[in-house]
Amino acid sequence: MQTSKATFANERRPLPLLRLPTPLLTVDLDALDHNVDTMAAWCRAAGVDLAPHGKTTMSPDIWRRQLDAGAWGITVATAFQAAVARESDVPNVVLAGTTFSEEALVALAADPGSTRVLMWVDSVAAVRLADEALARAAARASGPADAAAETAAAAEVPPLAVLVEIGSSVGRTGARTVAEALAVVDAVVAAPHLVLAGVTGYEGALTHDVDPAGIEMIDDYLRTVLDLLDAIDPEVFEPWLAGGGDVVVSAGGSVYFERVVAVLAGQHDPDGARGPRTRVVLRSGSYVAHDHDLYRRLTPFARDTTPEIEGVSGDESFLPALELWATVISRPEPGLALLNVGRRDTADDEGLPLPLDAWRPTAGGGADDTSATRLHGVLEGAVVTALNDQHAFLRLGASSGLAVGDLVRLGVSHPCTTLSQWRELSLVRGGTAVREQPPVVEGTWLTRF
Repeated sequence: MQTSKATFANERRPLPLLRLPTPLLTVDLDALDHNVDTMAAWCRAAGVDLAPHGKTTMSPDIWRRQLDAGAWGITVATAFQAAVARESDVPNVVLAGTTFSEEALVALAADPGSTRVLMWVDSVAAVRLADEALARAAARASGPADAAAETAAAAEVPPLAVLVEIGSSVGRTGARTVAEALAVVDAVVAAPHLVLAGVTGYEGALTHDVDPAGIEMIDDYLRTVLDLLDAIDPEVFEPWLAGGGDVVVSAGGSVYFERVVAVLAGQHDPDGARGPRTRVVLRSGSYVAHDHDLYRRLTPFARDTTPEIEGVSGDESFLPALELWATVISRPEPGLALLNVGRRDTADDEGLPLPLDAWRPTAGGGADDTSATRLHGVLEGAVVTALNDQHAFLRLGASSGLAVGDLVRLGVSHPCTTLSQWRELSLVRGGTAVREQPPVVEGTWLTRF
């Protein structure tokens, strides 16, 4: 086994965390499973499907937990991530991005019976480039020019399912108007190597505001997604429906998924009782790990903007599943401690780590001594003010008794860019709210970043 940050101490797990070197990122399985089950139950009650964004964790083990709980599929951002999802037997993969690599496109389109991949496109140019790449692949497969051979080769490279993305003038990617998006729809319908599978968008690129003005901006955008769907002739979905697919209408990150339900859930009709079989698919991803800051503040479960849903109590919550463990390696001056954790270990794009607890390992303890004294009050008013590559600057009260060698537990803000720093995730249990002692690391899961 290759050495990694989580496993270069070669002792077999389970192993007390106090026996392991820091920095170390842990995933609490009790919190993780709570989040998986909570979101799955909420989506069932809301009458929508879920394809959680797999880039959050890039952990096939976590994806499997989400799928086993009822997720329809997994969302990814790149062709590489889609390949990992296919290797992991994910049944439906939403590629919330675009590739023009011929090799990648052929791989995405291949064997749709086992894994269906739905790629986003937002322009006529993107449609042309993708279709031309697949046409070149089909021509190469046919060998010398021959009509019968070309027909056979086309069958070997099945059409790639695509979702037409509509955006916003204040958003990221996506056609800017319904008219522009409809031109993309027409281009897809005319492309021999693509098949139209639905429409999509991402509201989280517009704003992070959750005040009434921000919510109205999100709702207005989601109504545009609905306008696009309504403007498309249902007959253009027939090739996709005939192949066993359902029309997909997809939106929803981890901040506004309740608004996606409020505006779009009425379109969910997987049995085709009201028209073409249609699935409304949320793509929320960060909920699975949650965090101690960004999503704690922004989750819909922390505000009153969720529509009334039968079977939903309104008391749902997610739990932070990630904990970052670091050691005090320097106390160079009063009021300052340096921890051996930095931006190579944790996110700093949406806030810095939050100090939660501290312990002092038993003085003079041997290899089998895994007890520690919890240090009450030493982190009162403490704040991480900066990160270097491998150091965190922890500002303390002047009277803090935190000392070199003490163990500090930190919460993170923005799980995606924290998890991406780790090739292996160390697994613990017990919940992350209060810990009297550092936990036991039960094992590890690989990530595929």
